[in-house]
Amino acid sequence: MNSYFEFEYYPKINQKIIERHEQIIISNRDKWESPFFTDTTSYLDIAKIEGVAKEYVNEKIKNVIVLGTGGSVQTLLALKHLAKKNLYHITSSRAVELKHCLDTTNPEESIVIPISRDGETLDVNSTIGTFLKKDYSFLGLSSKGTMHNILSKIGCPILEVPDLSGRFAGSVSNVGILPSLLLGININEFLKGLNDGYEKFMGFEVNPALEFSSFLYGLYLKGYKNVFSMPYSITLEGSVGLFVQEISESTGKNEKGLIGTFQSAPLCQHSVLEYLLGGTKGAVIPILWTVENESEDFLLSSSIDYVNNKTAQTVVNYQADATFQALLDQVVPTAKISITQSDEYSIGILISFIQSSIYNLCLLLDVNWSNNPKVIIGKEIGNKYLKETISPAKRKDTRRLLAASKFQQDFYKD
Repeated sequence: MNSYFEFEYYPKINQKIIERHEQIIISNRDKWESPFFTDTTSYLDIAKIEGVAKEYVNEKIKNVIVLGTGGSVQTLLALKHLAKKNLYHITSSRAVELKHCLDTTNPEESIVIPISRDGETLDVNSTIGTFLKKDYSFLGLSSKGTMHNILSKIGCPILEVPDLSGRFAGSVSNVGILPSLLLGININEFLKGLNDGYEKFMGFEVNPALEFSSFLYGLYLKGYKNVFSMPYSITLEGSVGLFVQEISESTGKNEKGLIGTFQSAPLCQHSVLEYLLGGTKGAVIPILWTVENESEDFLLSSSIDYVNNKTAQTVVNYQADATFQALLDQVVPTAKISITQSDEYSIGILISFIQSSIYNLCLLLDVNWSNNPKVIIGKEIGNKYLKETISPAKRKDTRRLLAASKFQQDFYKD
């Protein structure tokens, strides 16, 4: 597996510190549920998935339209670049994306897959009726609630969504595997990569996931709070999105944690790098993500001698290494995560690394890795406003009064 994956970071952590962190992880792991996500078989009935999907795995279906958000779709987005059909990912009723999907697809060549564990996700439920009205075919992923009732009434096939933490469950359940299968992605190779990765990364001998979580925890203790990812390939952006969600939602509770952010690279070198190199130190941890061999790579023609006849991705990866070195030169703790290629097996390994690292980091921080109790606050407010048709002016007035009651008048004083 080492030939598929590499983790490099600086400054290096003393072995005794890693061993001390390992003991914290061991002492805290029984406080919360076991990491179900390492089980790549129990939550999947591949035969059933293939049986339900067979009607749609044909040349007639050209578009897979997924209505979902957050953990329901992030694993799928990590595999998106491997799709053999068109994937339309609709996160909500944002007008531009929804209209583009409706304008560029048709019911005869499309299948719509709404995904929601509890069936009450407004972002999903608000768009279902629009596709129903236009006679699109549906294949549901839900177990209860409003969405399940809607789909049951139209008689479409519905597969269960397990009652598990969604951001960790996508890779080992119907949620990520069914849409991937319909898109022509090799799910068996992906699951093999996951399984092989967990065998390596979830052990307590020194391994890259343990080192990464120890690296992040050590910097957190020094006051760092933002982990800024720089993916140097579009094929990594879905996986980085999963990392951003998991580190933010899993560690960010009990007034602890780190927030994940990212911008495509090398674009971010022209917008964010100046801050990373010359701005406030001790706040941001840059993480570079690279692919050594891109399947779509090709030779560049250039009048610049040292660029001509190098592959496109090679030039980008040179920039990544140069940025890595520049950050170290300015005394910025930095890490680089690399995979040899971005096929299904390698993405499986990468996701297993991400999820193992986040699990360890949560235990180091002494927080529940699987829940996200505060997210419901905004959802309840949004539903109330919609049901009662509260005007923008009234919503603004509510915010003004709330802020006055929550923040002290001398909030900005030294």
